Amino acid sequence: MKDIIRDPVAASEQGPSPKGRKKRQVIRCSICTRRTWMHPTHLMEPVGVPEPRQTWTLCKRCHEALLVEMRRSPVRSPLRLRIAMGIVASERSPYIYAHTRRPMSDRGWILVMAWGFGIAMVVHLFIIVMLAYIAGH
Repeated sequence: MKDIIRDPVAASEQGPSPKGRKKRQVIRCSICTRRTWMHPTHLMEPVGVPEPRQTWTLCKRCHEALLVEMRRSPVRSPLRLRIAMGIVASERSPYIYAHTRRPMSDRGWILVMAWGFGIAMVVHLFIIVMLAYIAGH
């Protein structure tokens, strides 16, 4: 945990706008992609992880979830942060599949097979009748 670099900078500023006011850059959480209005946490992987070293900007909620996962983790290697970040991202990311398809029930499979056999039987009957008609002329 001591290897994590924490930067309390709230927002970086861009050059002056035409009206003379400075605009704040919108900073989004690297996990949940929400705006981080107050006190974003900037994390960088410790020395010793395989290249490239990753950096993240987290909102307060994702940072707390990361700290909980870091405390639970039995891993003590430099990859600990990357592993915990992956676990938290798999739970909180908006890009995960929220609704997974349920497997089809046995009744559903029986209906699909019955309709499939019926359609295949009608198609074969049509082909046989057409071949008999062509052969008869």
